[in-house]
Amino acid sequence: MADPELSFPTSIGTSDASTIRLLGQDLAADLMGKVGFGELAFWLVAQRRPSPSQVRLFEAVLVALADHGFTPTAIAARMTYLSAPEALQGALAAGLLGGGSRFLGVTEDSGRFLADALADLTEPPADDAGFDAVALAAVTRARAERRLVPGLGHPVHKEQDPRTPVLIRIADEEGLHGPHLRLFEAIGRVHPQVLGRTLPLNGAGVCGAALADLGLPVDLLRGFALLARAAGLLGHLAEERRNGLGMEIYRTVDRNARYVPPTPA
Repeated sequence: MADPELSFPTSIGTSDASTIRLLGQDLAADLMGKVGFGELAFWLVAQRRPSPSQVRLFEAVLVALADHGFTPTAIAARMTYLSAPEALQGALAAGLLGGGSRFLGVTEDSGRFLADALADLTEPPADDAGFDAVALAAVTRARAERRLVPGLGHPVHKEQDPRTPVLIRIADEEGLHGPHLRLFEAIGRVHPQVLGRTLPLNGAGVCGAALADLGLPVDLLRGFALLARAAGLLGHLAEERRNGLGMEIYRTVDRNARYVPPTPA
């Protein structure tokens, strides 16, 4: 029985002996079989139900971030599963813990970089030339401060990340091509002037821009990347069960280990 003197308010969900309430809805009667998981994830965070257009772009982002092959996050998950196959949750967590400034975390870093550049403006630029000016100032400032511009470059896709134009096209089709995406595109146009070389706009960066244009909190964008990658990692772990590679990865490194005398600090 609830204590009437205690109160823990939440806008997420509650339950009792016969019902589960989620986002003000009856979970069993109103949501199950009627709301997709992507729509629900957006709704849970934003506390507003997304439109069909927003759901399409949001789920495209999740698909774009779900997997990228044998990344360090996938290898970490597989190796942890090799060590402790009885603890699937540990293997999945190990992969998610690797989502940082080089892998996955770029989604949030890009969104934050773009949001910070736009925050100083009273209103977004009216045309590409205006966005180019804002982008040039932001990239120049980052260069002067010896900071990387998140969303530029990719270890595999040297010319173009195939995810980038598709997400921009979907945002355009759904009327969601907002200021963050436009600024991100502008960075792609102007950065060679500052960096002296041309780098592709990567998929994690465009995902961050798209999520920011959807009005999702910049401080939580890494969480969406992790949500997406959890599906990819679970796929890797299922494959590890069917056709284990973890032992071979371990043996390859172990057999090729070479002792090097320590260098004094």
